Amino acid sequence: MKKILILFISTALLFACQRGEKTATGRPVVALVMKTLNNPFFIDMQAGAEEAAEQLQFKLIAQAPERELDVEKQMQIIENLIQRKVDAICVAPSGSREIVPAIVKANEAGIPVLVVDTRVDSVSLQQAGGFVTTFIGSDNIDGGRLAGRFISEKLNGKGKIAILEGIPGHETGDARLTGFHQAIADYPQIEIVASQTANWERDQGYNVFQNILQSHPEVQAVFACNDMMALGAIEAISASGKTGRVMVVGFDAITDARDAIASGTMAASIAQNPREMGRLAMVYAHKAIQKDTIPPTIPVKIELVRP
Repeated sequence: MKKILILFISTALLFACQRGEKTATGRPVVALVMKTLNNPFFIDMQAGAEEAAEQLQFKLIAQAPERELDVEKQMQIIENLIQRKVDAICVAPSGSREIVPAIVKANEAGIPVLVVDTRVDSVSLQQAGGFVTTFIGSDNIDGGRLAGRFISEKLNGKGKIAILEGIPGHETGDARLTGFHQAIADYPQIEIVASQTANWERDQGYNVFQNILQSHPEVQAVFACNDMMALGAIEAISASGKTGRVMVVGFDAITDARDAIASGTMAASIAQNPREMGRLAMVYAHKAIQKDTIPPTIPVKIELVRP
């Protein structure tokens, strides 16, 4: 009798493990995998997701690598979530092409994948035979255009500017650069004197822009593809004694950037509303679990924030 009882318990536990975490909680389990939690943008995204998850009554697992550069760590996180048999995965890819194998593994496991903020490279995904349920995010090309037009108009169509790029080959940064270049193409007397990566990070924004200021002391404005790099540029401008003489425009409109705009050290930033992205990710993850029809793109409003 004792052996039969042990066998029954072991079988029940095995069945529970095969069902994944949903059995333990009694609720669907949705994962949100971000690029990092060292950026207020993604902290806001997580906050929006947490609020929605509570309202929808499912369990949220929010995870991220320490640095946005760590694509391998993000892929490991997704693979672990697949092993845990979560019900849906929402991911803001650190690498638009690099993330494809992890998405394919989730596809094979029957787990819906919703992409947030940064698009997956469609060619790489198609070649690998993978697919995503939807993309939730802003039009980064349009945001780049807004930044380009703003700087060009503030300079009266003539001047020397610099760009702080994101991670090379990263879809988000590339799209913002594309839009920016499209906008300034209408202003032939605007000259880009330097365009360098600072890998989305504040300290690198400081170091890179400090070097740019030394090489190009005539620079009049800088467009940073995110606010963390823009804030680093502001610190470099201050250290060089040029506060108020170099216009800074960022992207994301995080709290520190809005404070800098209010104080006059930053001219503008492009707002994306990451909290809404997080909320929508949970709403549509719930729909995906219910096998509802979902549009391929869920747009999130974008706007210029200025004094």
